[in-house]
Amino acid sequence: MNYLNYQHLYYFRTVAREGSISRASKKLNLGQPAISIQLKQLEVALGWELFERKNRRLVLTEAGEAALKYADQIFQLGDELKEVLKDQTFTRRLHLQLGVLDSIPKKLIQRAVEFVREGDDCLVSVLEGGGNFLFDELLSHRIDLVISNYPPAIGDKTQFYSRLLGSSAISVFGTEKYRHLRKGFPASLKDQPFILPTLHSRLRHDLEHFFRVKGIPIRLVVETQDTAVQKTLGVAGEGLVPLPAFAGQEGLSRGGWIELGKLKGVKEDFWLVSSPRQIENPLAGRLMESFQLITQ
Repeated sequence: MNYLNYQHLYYFRTVAREGSISRASKKLNLGQPAISIQLKQLEVALGWELFERKNRRLVLTEAGEAALKYADQIFQLGDELKEVLKDQTFTRRLHLQLGVLDSIPKKLIQRAVEFVREGDDCLVSVLEGGGNFLFDELLSHRIDLVISNYPPAIGDKTQFYSRLLGSSAISVFGTEKYRHLRKGFPASLKDQPFILPTLHSRLRHDLEHFFRVKGIPIRLVVETQDTAVQKTLGVAGEGLVPLPAFAGQEGLSRGGWIELGKLKGVKEDFWLVSSPRQIENPLAGRLMESFQLITQ
């Protein structure tokens, strides 16, 4: 009986991902002949050719495509095992590792953490960053869930599960010196200074579309993806800030920060994203199953 050599499988996966033996050789710090020999040994053990040459390039065969899918699952499960043992998620004190896009309102992060910790003596780690980075971390099982304002691409259905947490209307906030803009809103926003999210944000494009359709030119003074920075600059009087209503309304009672009005038809969606795991973190399961964004 031929036993599967997982070292050979790892080399195969690296070659498939790198696209050539030469690039895999550099990544693995291993000679090309050694990799070629071990690839051939894997093919003999499996009884199928895994690559074929087309235009001087290595291309996966049908069997190779199937082998790569299994290899990805095998090594992802291995990564998951290491993380579970490292974090001791099998012990009584559970640990949730939550990824959050840097554009997510801090109020939503607070609500999610409070929901997880309610009734549980657990540890919650929050990792902020960009979408590609966080979704890669999720696939590698280095984090349990991601809170995002968009779901992963449709082509990633088998790798991710996304659930809509809720939507929030977008309101414009500013300091008391802008109170007069409530009259005639939103036409009154013409030529006013704005602090907007950066161009890679869907909300930025929705805002620009709104102002363009309404014929309301605005003056961009700052762009930043971090909603906490947007709000800090807004409170300092640097400009007007469009924010999810529930996020901007925090602090209204303290004065100096007012809501001018809602931008009709502009909203932001919020999603909770997981990746299939053999060993599910019960905290992540509860958050995915029951947590909702309540904006009232």
